[in-house]
Amino acid sequence: MSRGMPERFEGLSDLEWKLFEEIRTQGAKGLNLRGANLSDADLSDANLSDANLSGADLSDANLIRGNLRGANLSGADLSDAGLSDANLIRVNLSDANLSDADLSYANLSGSHLIRANLSDANLSDADLSYANFSGADLRGANLSDAHLGGANLSNADLSGANLSGADLRGANLILANLRGANLILSNLRDANLSNADLGRTKIDKKTKLDSKWRKVWEIVNQDPKNQNLAGVDLSDANLSDADLSDANLRDANLSYANLRDTNLSYANLRDAYLSYADLRGANLIDANLSDSNLSNANLRGSNLSDAYLSNANLSYADLSDTNVVNATFGNNSGISESLKQDLIARGAIFKDSPGYHLGVLSPF
Repeated sequence: MSRGMPERFEGLSDLEWKLFEEIRTQGAKGLNLRGANLSDADLSDANLSDANLSGADLSDANLIRGNLRGANLSGADLSDAGLSDANLIRVNLSDANLSDADLSYANLSGSHLIRANLSDANLSDADLSYANFSGADLRGANLSDAHLGGANLSNADLSGANLSGADLRGANLILANLRGANLILSNLRDANLSNADLGRTKIDKKTKLDSKWRKVWEIVNQDPKNQNLAGVDLSDANLSDADLSDANLRDANLSYANLRDTNLSYANLRDAYLSYADLRGANLIDANLSDSNLSNANLRGSNLSDAYLSNANLSYADLSDTNVVNATFGNNSGISESLKQDLIARGAIFKDSPGYHLGVLSPF
């Protein structure tokens, strides 16, 4: 990154040179600089508040201590830019490229960073409270000791990010990818981690994490076998690909949980609440789902062979492409006669059907 006048600025037109000099010496408060080429420019301490810099090229630019409060930087290229100590309060950075940028100690409180590319960016100690990072790419970003209280990080990719010591109290992390992230010493009290991916995430005893999400973390990152999970609240949890075979989940709340490709073979799910759960591709061989609530659950492509589903509520459940060979049904809500006959044709057993005897359905 340049700290003076880059040589290639010698090729600028008189108009471009005048613009650059004006910005560097007088600032650009409220100016329309949409699409401007300011790459490598030394704009440290410059006043760019409320300026329109949408689509501008600010790659490698020096904006240290710059005042960009309220500026429009949507779609701008800020890759490798220096923004440490910059004022970025209520800045619009949606769809901007900030990969490898240095934003340490910057103030981005209330800023819009929707879908922004912040991969490998340095955001250590930055004030990001109430900022909107929805769908942002924060892979490998350094967010150590950052202030993210109340921030919207829904659908953000934080895989491999360093969040050690970060304050995430009340943050929205719905569907966020935190796989492999460092959460040691971080504060996630009251954060919404619904369907967030916590696989291989690093936490410690000093990580402040609500008991529900700590339990989810334990299930995803430790061996849950032989754990008694009866009655546990795992609603909205992302447990995809987890090994929960033989687990005791009786009376557990798994509504809206992501159980895609999860191994639940031989699990006890009797009386469990699985309404709206995503069970696509799940292994439910020999699982006990008697008296469970599977209303609106997605079981497409799951394996229910030899499972027990008597008295289970299957209203609006998707059973297409499900393996139901020797699965035992009976007294089920939501099973129409046509669906019942389809399931029987696919190998299911109905205890309440004529011809059922000792677990075998007679064709007669």
